[in-house]
Amino acid sequence: MARKGGWVPDQHGAWAMLAVPVLVGAVVSGVTWRHALLLVSWLVAYLAFFAAGLWLRSGRKARYLPPVRAYAVATAALGGSLVLTAPGLLRWAPVYAVLLAVSLVSSVRRTDRGWLNDTVTVLAAMLMTVVAAGLGHDADPGAATLLADGTGVARLVPPGAADPQVWLATGLLTAYFLGTVPYVKTLIRERGKRTVLAVSIGYHAALAVAAAVWAVLAVAPAVTAVAVVAVALLVRAVLVPRRRPWPSAKAVGLGEVAATVAVCAATLALVL
Repeated sequence: MARKGGWVPDQHGAWAMLAVPVLVGAVVSGVTWRHALLLVSWLVAYLAFFAAGLWLRSGRKARYLPPVRAYAVATAALGGSLVLTAPGLLRWAPVYAVLLAVSLVSSVRRTDRGWLNDTVTVLAAMLMTVVAAGLGHDADPGAATLLADGTGVARLVPPGAADPQVWLATGLLTAYFLGTVPYVKTLIRERGKRTVLAVSIGYHAALAVAAAVWAVLAVAPAVTAVAVVAVALLVRAVLVPRRRPWPSAKAVGLGEVAATVAVCAATLALVL
């Protein structure tokens, strides 16, 4: 937590959001030893990111600098080892550099709890589904993939980015975790605000309608499962914020764990 000098993050819900995309990408592509190194590197990178954000928000106070240095060194060592075994991953560097820059600027401006930074954080985490897929047993992590677009022009894409099933899984996870941004706000930081509740319900209603239409058109059990989960998330978004007394942070966290498991199960059933 912040009171511990930035060594231990206080955003407990972030761990599932960080781990799930890597695990799903690994399962979809075929688990290899590189996925373990990727997961550890990614989690340590988050520790460095959290510590850096706290240091920037504090006005660069010296007491918050030690964890930034320690985690940065650890991230460099782990990440460097990963890149040596899978150099094609470097093609993701520009994308993550932009996302990281936006988030760190938010920390400097002390708007890290805002909608923009929450969205950027979710996008960065969900993209790890594709990154992880590029390390699967059928992938070539040492190089990018040559892919022809609709115009017949060949272009290089990072490992994992040429698989449409991986992008489908990424899209489903992104849709869910983006919805957690307004939903959790209705229960903790902005509870009682009608505008935020309306955004949360509206977003989940749109997802439920889209999933229901997809299920009708596809007529496939896996798609139906996705639709059922989407409807359940809509019901949750409507009912839970209206409970009194307000759910505790622990109850909210347990609910997120259950929802995440359901979403992951439906996603894997669809893409495997």
